[in-house]
Amino acid sequence: MRKWRAESMLDLYNLLLAMLLFASPWFFVRASQTAAVDLRMSSAAIAIMSLAAMVAFSDWEEWANLLLGIWLVASPWLLGFAHTSAMHFSIGVGAAVAFLAALELWLRHEAAERETVPSAAGQVGPAPSGK
Repeated sequence: MRKWRAESMLDLYNLLLAMLLFASPWFFVRASQTAAVDLRMSSAAIAIMSLAAMVAFSDWEEWANLLLGIWLVASPWLLGFAHTSAMHFSIGVGAAVAFLAALELWLRHEAAERETVPSAAGQVGPAPSGK
């Protein structure tokens, strides 16, 4: 069984945001078909990336979620559903997804740097084998 990473909690939050985003077209009765399709497709992609990151973490999954969050912020203007309630929801959830993905990338980068910092004895890497 794989060890649970502390950063996986951020992926769980992204998964919850994806579920909320998937249900959001039902919140907006007058949402355009374009907005509904965009929100559902984006939520499916975010959910898949978040689940993949929880199962087998790789940086590209977080980069994909970051780009999907940015897409959600820009898509109302690019797809033509600006100035609607769906636009505000898309921007809010997109900003949150992008923030969580960027935070996880930063935390992983910091953890990797801590592993390569010399220890108090001045060593870098594993201890000598004693030969």
